[in-house]
Amino acid sequence: MKKSLNQYKAVTDQNYKFKLFSLLLVTGILLFTACSAPKVNDNLAAKALPKNFDVTSKKATDSGTTFVPLQTATYFKDQKLEQLLDKAMAQNPDYLIMEQRILIANSHLKAAKLALLPSLDFQADASGTRYGKYTMEGVGNFDTNLSQNISDKQRIATATTPNFFLGGKVSWEADIWGKLSNRKKAARDRYFASQQGMRLLKTKLLGDIAELYYELVALDKQALIYKRNLDTQQQALHIVSAQRSVGKATELAVQQFNAQNNNILAEAEQLNLKINQAEKALLTLLGEYGGKIERNTDFSSGYLKVLNQKISVDSIIHKRPDVSEAYFELRATNADAKAARAAFFPTLNLGGYVGMNSFSLTTFFDSGSFAWQLLGGITAPIFNKGQIKQEFFTANRRQEISFLHYQNTITTAYNELSALLHRTEAFENVLKYKSKEIEHLEIAVNVSNDLYLSGYANYLEIINAQKNKLQAELDFVDIQLKNANAQILLYKALGGGM
Repeated sequence: MKKSLNQYKAVTDQNYKFKLFSLLLVTGILLFTACSAPKVNDNLAAKALPKNFDVTSKKATDSGTTFVPLQTATYFKDQKLEQLLDKAMAQNPDYLIMEQRILIANSHLKAAKLALLPSLDFQADASGTRYGKYTMEGVGNFDTNLSQNISDKQRIATATTPNFFLGGKVSWEADIWGKLSNRKKAARDRYFASQQGMRLLKTKLLGDIAELYYELVALDKQALIYKRNLDTQQQALHIVSAQRSVGKATELAVQQFNAQNNNILAEAEQLNLKINQAEKALLTLLGEYGGKIERNTDFSSGYLKVLNQKISVDSIIHKRPDVSEAYFELRATNADAKAARAAFFPTLNLGGYVGMNSFSLTTFFDSGSFAWQLLGGITAPIFNKGQIKQEFFTANRRQEISFLHYQNTITTAYNELSALLHRTEAFENVLKYKSKEIEHLEIAVNVSNDLYLSGYANYLEIINAQKNKLQAELDFVDIQLKNANAQILLYKALGGGM
């Protein structure tokens, strides 16, 4: 008897050692499998920006101070334009659609945060099962009812066996390797990216509205120039007609002036068509069916104050909405890659339930029906590692694409702003020279009229002088419009306004 007990004990010890060895072996395999996960590239830094913009102006030197974001109202300094911009923020469909997308991104962020918490579900189940006579459950239930160790309340209905449960079930995935937390980071950064996308859309929308607004101002100024020149041409026509009546001018001169007047009328009519088209385009951006656009009679400018400050290159570039959006998207893809890497590691799941469980309604609320269970499990990938590797590879490549996009956005932003600084300075000089040209041509028109009356000039010289003055005035307005558009581009390049 004693020998049998010793043999039994020896066998038990061997089984225990075998089970322990098996457990350690499986654990080692799982850990080895997990530790073979590839690394994530955490280099998110773009190339260092130059300290200064490559322009000669001292305005573009880097003082090291943080760039102060623009204020839209003080930048454009046009109350009527400001009213249109406010209306666009309230009515433009694209802007309103973007607001809804931000709400969706915020919802994704909240869902990612909740994924870190245990899930708790209230559950009520009722079922009825007819087990076959040749099944373990069927034989077991029949056998149980014959036992002397159970009471009448514990006897099981064998024809149809009911099962009732009422209680709560909880499950939780332990975020050991950061899979869930990285998903939360990705959702958070994409939410921030959507906010920067909203800023980018707002800046583009305000810029488009300002461009159309200034185009209308320019077209109005050109229409006024045509009207003034038509009045001047009419006066010249009266002079030539009077000269013809006394034999000092020919019919050819009269017809030339008539043709010139009709040319001005035709161009003025085309100008009215452009005004109508520009108004309709602006009304579309405002989300309105029709109406008239209230506008000022001249251009307003506030950008010179911006250029007079010391511009911090790094500060201004990284505050642009397109650069910020690309940066947050890069961070999101980095978090995606880390979450994909976490799939290589074992997953720990915990759970359980607590409630009332019985196969009889009459005993359902008895204290004996109270039941609970705790669950725990570890799973690790083995045969599906190939699929996980491909998913990680894809996530890593997306991160690389985001990084290249981020770097390209910074490079574009720097060169764009540098070019605009050149452009705004150049237009200042061009406008100054064009203004002097118009002054000289104004004098030339008056002189040509006087010389014609005194016989020292012919009618063609009057026509040429007036055509040159008209073209110079139209060119001056066109340059003013280009300068205003440069102001708008600079507004965008500086990151838009608040």
